[in-house]
Amino acid sequence: MKSRSGDQEAFVTTQWSRVLEAGHQRGSEGAEALASLCQDYWYPLFAHVRRRGHGPEDAQDLTQAFFERLLEKHWLREADPTRGRFRTFLLTALNHFLANAWDKSRALKRGGGFQHVPFDTGSAETQFQQEPKSWVTPETEFNRRWALAVLDRVLQRLAEDYAAAGKGRLFEHLKETLEGGGSETPSAQLARQLDLSEGAVRVAAHRLRLRYRELLRLEISRTVGTAEDVEAELRELFAALGG
Repeated sequence: MKSRSGDQEAFVTTQWSRVLEAGHQRGSEGAEALASLCQDYWYPLFAHVRRRGHGPEDAQDLTQAFFERLLEKHWLREADPTRGRFRTFLLTALNHFLANAWDKSRALKRGGGFQHVPFDTGSAETQFQQEPKSWVTPETEFNRRWALAVLDRVLQRLAEDYAAAGKGRLFEHLKETLEGGGSETPSAQLARQLDLSEGAVRVAAHRLRLRYRELLRLEISRTVGTAEDVEAELRELFAALGG
């Protein structure tokens, strides 16, 4: 069994390396790290910009420009893994950018002057418009969208794991058991659908929930400073979802 200090060393190395790499590298490795960050977190930031009163096209430009400035100006050097959460750092940096940096670059034509990072802006506005209207602050809504993005990534990873193991059908039938209230489908019905005993279904559902929680903790640990911060971030995640 690893020692506690060994676990902590592995935690810092594996979870914050890509964030720090994006801040300190000038070459392709830094750009690739930033692209990965953008793909993970761009929608909560895009929606935050929209909530701040910017139109769809400006919000796309602002979000794209923000990520490029993040690398260009090495703002990620300030993302100290021992101080706070990356989520908080990112929102603070975006608000600063909206208040200052964009004023100096408004003259740029759409798409000009920046090396774009790939993410699906085509569906962003559609998703934004489909979300229920909220009267909370943009910052509170950002935290909610961040939490949803985390859960979406965990569910996607879980689906990929089960598909790779040849258990995609099992996952599709049991994923509803991940909800707080449990499955709406009786275990006997699930057993018939899966050609398993009820006991086997209960065991499979239990293992699914365990793996889900494991992946959730892993995802959270990528953007907090220490292993101890994971519990606090988990509490904030579920609080942001109103649960």
